[in-house]
Formats: sequence, C-alpha cells, structure tokens
Amino acid sequence: MGYPTRDEAWELLTEHTSGESLIKHALAVEAAMRAYARRFGEDEERWGVVGLLHDFDYERHPTLEEHPLKGAEILRARGCPEEMVQAVLSHAAHTGVARETLMARALFAVDELAGFVTAVALVRPSRKVAEVEPSSVKKKMKDKAFARAVNREEIREGPALLGVDFDEHVRLVVGAMAGIARELGLAGE
Repeated sequence: MGYPTRDEAWELLTEHTSGESLIKHALAVEAAMRAYARRFGEDEERWGVVGLLHDFDYERHPTLEEHPLKGAEILRARGCPEEMVQAVLSHAAHTGVARETLMARALFAVDELAGFVTAVALVRPSRKVAEVEPSSVKKKMKDKAFARAVNREEIREGPALLGVDFDEHVRLVVGAMAGIARELGLAGE
C-alpha cells in the first residue's frame, strides 16, 4: 500500500480515537513533524502522517504492554511501510526499538515536547501557544509538579538526537503548533 494519504490517516485516527485531547495531540505532533520535514528537506506528507498516527491506538490500548505494539500490528496489516511502523514503535522508549531514521528521531523529539508545550500554553493567562517561549518551557520543566506525566529526560534527549539546539527545537515545535492554534484550542479565544 505504501504510506497512507493524510485523509486515510485521519480516518484511521478517528476510527480508533474519540478523545478530543488525544486528537489535538495527534494534530500537534503532525504539525511539528511537518515542520521538521521541511527543515530537513524530507517528505512532509509522510512525516505528517507518521505524526498524526503515532498514538492512534492509545485510547483502546493504553498500557505499556499494548501501546504502540497493537498500533504497529494494525499498520502492518494495512500494508504501511516498515519505516513508518518502526518510527511509531520507536517513539515509545519502553519498546526498545532503535530510532534508526531521522523520521523516527524527530517523532521521539516532538512527541513529549508537543504535550508539554500544550500544558504550558494552557496555564498562560492568554492560552496562546504562540506566546510560549523556550525560557517558559525550561522554567516549567524544573517544576516537578507541573505536567508530572511528561518525561523531562525525553524532552531534553530529543533535540540532541537531531543535532538541534534546545531553544531552536522549542521554537520550531511552538511555531508549528501556532500555525494550527485554533484547531488545538490554543489561539487564545
């Protein structure tokens, strides 16, 4: 089959996911993956689809034993390329799957940060993602009680895997999310 189209990926995501926050997370990661694809001169559609689908199985299979392994099975059954399946598997550290491609490293790098940036934006008086600065992210990362489920080590490790400065990485992800802020509920309305 090859890579699914954006429409096919959306259909798969919404078939398996109904929760608004998880869909918004998928959209945020898709936007960040597209931004990194542009930065690295890679295929924006492929990278976007991987970002959109990285957690599509999570709502039905939220345990470490199942996510993203069940999703990988579904992607393989649909004939998705192994490069895509491996990227989805490797975004979750507990699978032990190596991040061998730039796409896989980018997915790992943007996943936790997109969730954290969302949390930072939501506690701002304006609720505008576009106003989130790298300094705000660093400050909130030091607050262990803030968004405690987010793995700070993975947020730090991600840009290093890509050879990108931390602040530049945050700005890229924030910029990508700001581009779809209304869809994410982070435009400050």
